[in-house]
Amino acid sequence: MKTRPMQIVALVLLAVLLAGCPKPILKWEPAEAEETTPSEAAAEENPRAAAALQLTGQGRRLLEERKPDKAIHALEQAVSLDPTNGQNYYYLSEAWLMKGSAPQAKEFNHLAEIHLKEDNEWMIRVAQQADRIAELEK
Repeated sequence: MKTRPMQIVALVLLAVLLAGCPKPILKWEPAEAEETTPSEAAAEENPRAAAALQLTGQGRRLLEERKPDKAIHALEQAVSLDPTNGQNYYYLSEAWLMKGSAPQAKEFNHLAEIHLKEDNEWMIRVAQQADRIAELEK
């Protein structure tokens, strides 16, 4: 009967060893040349943001193909998934510019400005876009 308590102790020790503590998940940090944008970084951690980025890319490609209606559809879906990504608003403004609708383009340009104000390169694009909208309004 002495083996019974020993078996229980051995099983408990084995269970503790097998359970162990989970190893911490190491997060990959990009090198300086590989730094991600805030939206891309969010996408790595958030499936909604990842889906939104895919839709943003789809919308941009549709604009390159001169398909503003399809681009608007994709970009509106992207906004509904991630309303903080200012690039979606910029591209929506481009789509409305392509369709010749200055009021819609102006509204989305303003939203792009709000969400991209921390990014100097994008702010240059937003300002140039605002100039094109002003020309359309004349």
